[in-house]
Amino acid sequence: MDKNYRSVAMRVTKMLKVTSLIVFAVSASMSFAKEANELPSPFIAHYEAWRHDNNIGSAELSLKSSGGNFYELKYSSKVSRYFLSDRRYETSLFSFSDGKITPIAYDFKRTGTGPDKALSAKFDAKTKTIVLREKDNQPWDGEFDNQLFRIDISRQLAQDEKEFEYKFLNYRGQKRSYVIEALEKEILNLPYGSIEAIKVRVNRDSSSRQTYAWFAPSLDYVLVRLQQFKDDDEQGDIRLKTYQKL
Repeated sequence: MDKNYRSVAMRVTKMLKVTSLIVFAVSASMSFAKEANELPSPFIAHYEAWRHDNNIGSAELSLKSSGGNFYELKYSSKVSRYFLSDRRYETSLFSFSDGKITPIAYDFKRTGTGPDKALSAKFDAKTKTIVLREKDNQPWDGEFDNQLFRIDISRQLAQDEKEFEYKFLNYRGQKRSYVIEALEKEILNLPYGSIEAIKVRVNRDSSSRQTYAWFAPSLDYVLVRLQQFKDDDEQGDIRLKTYQKL
């Protein structure tokens, strides 16, 4: 493998890590009212993506009601750095009844520099199976999809919870879990403006990655910032630009 090829491969890897961070960030931005049996109003949120003080892209998240107890969460992002590019799209269909979030279908697509990726999953309540188009099916033991587990973070913080765990199926079709730990309140200066937010730590399986997120009580605990490090090197910094209830 020559030096030029290794250099391109390393840059692609870093780009994928940054866009994975954006996926987490905007997916987590759904806000909950303080009552456990309420969903947020339909909304649209925009974010800026930064790395080492360089603006490298943007992302958008929207929530819409599909009628009755059914909802659709859509996400898209675009990141570019030098000659590298990455575009991602996620759609979650789910129901919400009696204070319970239940995934129905999830679709993920990634294009840009490097190999394209896709995943389609359906959550079959009758057979307790996660039906995957691109991979072998898996037993469904109550996991959320890659976006829905993050919806609940705002609700838990609104109820003053300090530590909670989520199990989910990620966009690679793998089962994973995170433990969320609430820390302290801080004042942030963001593209959106100055705002007070609760800082939380996302504890992952990987000990080399550190992820922190900030949620603003004045915006119904919406996610306003997400910052990730690996071996103390910043991988990405996602900052809220606009948030609007529809």
